[in-house]
Parts: sequence; structure tokens; C-alpha cells
Amino acid sequence: MNIKAFKMDGLGNDFVIIDNREKVTNLTKDQIIKICDRNFIGCDQLILINKDQNYDASIEFFNSDGGISGACGNGTRCVAELLGKEKNKDTIILTTLSGHLKSHILGEKLVSTEIGLGRTKWNEIPLSEELETKNLNIKIVDSNNNEFFGGTAVNVGNPHIIFFVEDNEQFKIEKVGPEIENHKLFPEKCNVTIATIVNKELIKVKVWERGAGLTKACGTAACATAFAAKQAGLASDKVNIEFSTGKLTISIDENDSIHMKGPVSDIKEIDIEI
Repeated sequence: MNIKAFKMDGLGNDFVIIDNREKVTNLTKDQIIKICDRNFIGCDQLILINKDQNYDASIEFFNSDGGISGACGNGTRCVAELLGKEKNKDTIILTTLSGHLKSHILGEKLVSTEIGLGRTKWNEIPLSEELETKNLNIKIVDSNNNEFFGGTAVNVGNPHIIFFVEDNEQFKIEKVGPEIENHKLFPEKCNVTIATIVNKELIKVKVWERGAGLTKACGTAACATAFAAKQAGLASDKVNIEFSTGKLTISIDENDSIHMKGPVSDIKEIDIEI
């Protein structure tokens, strides 16, 4: 099977994008895993663009383990850029499992997307038991075997937990991430962020992505981190979330809706033989 596709990324968070609007490509879970495998094509997530009568398109996200993801901020921004060029529009509305997302094409490879409200009730995350989500009191251990207890849970289309620590460089996300992703409190697993507040306008993060593992950047993690920090009084309405590859700017409006702005890559056309 030969598949025409696109390759894009946002801050190194990379995607294979398949346009299903004219020719539908049906992929098995094993085929999705193969496409995402970095020994083959390689990406954090695979995205399908589907026809939609009411919006510019509907999109589906699949993690590199073949599982479905409800939301992907950087992926949404990449698809918005692609369709904005195709349709010669500067506003693109996409429907996803987590809702309808409006994106603004700002030019110079900058795209802003409104992600919506952060959800914080225990059954909205979801958690396996009723707990206060501002502090789940989960233990993580740094490189010097010092214990830290905390964790704020937020759902922004998918479940996240954020640990605010003094120095996130002291924590190995490759070790902490999979342990917390599979914690018994999270029946649908979770994305894991270890964050350090530099000031009210800047937060540094490391992210372990549910179903994808270590990632260079994660849009929904940036949104969840900014939302949790704002709710705790640790950040302002507008804050830069810094990854090793660059920054996303997250703004929270007067209705508590989250907006994410950041760069996207060039659009590369690829052929996949599978």
C-alpha cells in the first residue's frame, strides 16, 4: 500500500499527517505503530484529516503506541497551517474528540489555537478515586534520591499531571514519566510534566507523553501547565512554556479558556510504502 502523507512538527513534536478527505486510508493498529516507529518513518503522533460538513475538517490523533489520543495541541496547529495554505484562509476550525478547535494562522509559520477550558474535577481527569486534584500527593524521586510529593491534575482534552519543583533538571523524566503515566490513579493513563517556575511569565518543563514517551514538546502539556500554574497563583494570564527546543506562549482569557501560540515547521510531502 502506497500512502501520500505530510510530515510536520511544532518545536520538534513531530507528526505524520494523512489526508483522508478524498481517498480514505484504513490503517490497523500495527500499521500505525510501524509508521510511528523511528526505524521506519517515525513520529510522535499520526494524524488523520477527515471530511466534515460543518467545519474545515475533522481530525483523529493516534499515539506512537497505536492508541487514540483525544487532543494534540501542536498537531492541531500543524494541520491548521496545512489547511490554511490549501484553503487560503487565516482561520481554521477543526473538530476533534475533545471538541471544536479554532486556529488562527498568524503568518511567518506562527499558529494560535484555542484549546478551551481546563477541567479539574476528579472524574473529569479521570481519576480512579475522588481526590483533590490540586495536590494528588504522589511521590517522585530526583536523581539524588530526594523524595518530592505533589502533582496537579488537569484535563485539556487528555489527562495531565504537573509536578512543580524547584529544579526540574534534577529529575529524570525518562524514569519518572512511565511510572506516573501508569499510576493506578489514572485509569486512562496520563501525560506527565515536571515544571520549574522561573517567574510568572516563564516556566521550564520536561514532558513524558502518554502513549508516545519522551517528546521534545507537547502542546497540551504546555496548556495544562500554564492553567495549573495560573490557578495556583504561580503564573500570570500569559506565560511562556519553555521546552528544550523552544517556547510556546499560553494565554488564559477572561473566561478561563486556554490559547496556545507557537511555531510550526515547513510542510514536507512524503510517500509511505507499507
